[in-house]
Amino acid sequence: MPIIPAIAALHAEMADWRRDLHAHPETAFEEHRTAGMIAEKLTEWGIEVHCGIGGTGVVGVLRNGEQGRRIGLRADMDALAIAEGNTFSHASRYSGKFHGCGHDGHVAMLLGAARYLAATRRFSGTVVFIFQPAEEGQGGARKMLADGLFDRFPCDEIYAMHNRPTMPLGQIAVLSGPVMAAADEFRAHITGRGGHAANPHLCVDPVVAAAHLVTAWQPLVSRRTDPLDAVVISVTEMHAGNTFNVIPAEAFLGGTARSHRAETRERLSVEMAEVAHGIARAFGVEIAFDYLRGYPATVNHQTEAVIAAAAARLVVGDGNVRSDLPPAMGAEDFAYMLEARPGAYIWVGQAAEPGGRGACSLHSPNYDFNDDVLPIGASLFATLVEMSRQPER
Repeated sequence: MPIIPAIAALHAEMADWRRDLHAHPETAFEEHRTAGMIAEKLTEWGIEVHCGIGGTGVVGVLRNGEQGRRIGLRADMDALAIAEGNTFSHASRYSGKFHGCGHDGHVAMLLGAARYLAATRRFSGTVVFIFQPAEEGQGGARKMLADGLFDRFPCDEIYAMHNRPTMPLGQIAVLSGPVMAAADEFRAHITGRGGHAANPHLCVDPVVAAAHLVTAWQPLVSRRTDPLDAVVISVTEMHAGNTFNVIPAEAFLGGTARSHRAETRERLSVEMAEVAHGIARAFGVEIAFDYLRGYPATVNHQTEAVIAAAAARLVVGDGNVRSDLPPAMGAEDFAYMLEARPGAYIWVGQAAEPGGRGACSLHSPNYDFNDDVLPIGASLFATLVEMSRQPER
């Protein structure tokens, strides 16, 4: 695999960084040790360092000349609030915290690229290394932007990558357009009139209304949405009652709605509310419905997706760069950065063999980042920077 030789030489060191981060996971906006380790290394390599961006975020700035591209490279650095099931030597030392999504690997890859670029400076312009907190549901990207990320550290283009356990090691996927979905939350609080279960005619049953609401939402996907426009409505919570012979007075439903297109997202929020109000009228209950917007869809810009694919071909070869993956229905807060600047989100395969090393799914308690990805990802980050000159290696 034609990765950059100087980065290949850093493989063992990058693996040490990654395993140290894995052993010391920190969740959203608590990434103080992680941020300190990153800042220390960037400073050691002569990179200008800014800490506390958007809470615990770290930004490194590397300039080479007065002219040239201003390119941002982002790695997420937070862990999950779940317990790890692995027992290897670098397993989490903190109860209930675990790098189960590979952000430890993303940080190590960006650090590897930063060290290489600081040593070689085979580019013209400015590189902004963005180490972002709180990707896992807390919107760290949004916090960094609110803290003036791109005003303080101007970028003309922005890139991020994520490991993909369902894709073979050595493959890279870049799509133009939607890559990940918008992730919204909905809640429905249903109020009826409780009473004895033997006398339902004297009650207004919120459980029956809740059951009908679950099924009534589904045709919004199957009958109101173009089959080629991916949409998900999943009811994931249902709470009502606490004993067998009482019809409760209240019921609660909650879940998530996922979509790729802004128009579809807006339509879902309106139509789900309309269905809820219709069910309320039909069953004589009251329904308080809330639709809470989460991360927007992650949408790659066409020009930058082409640039990222070209860089990937330099690293792994033409036959290992894919554009055929369907957009995922998961969500990613890099979406906020792509709303602010043109860029691309890149998938990097990590499965050494199907069902084997590197193939365990994200957020599984037995997940671990495959260290063989490190020189690939670091080379891709570095190549994105060097591409304007495309120096010989």
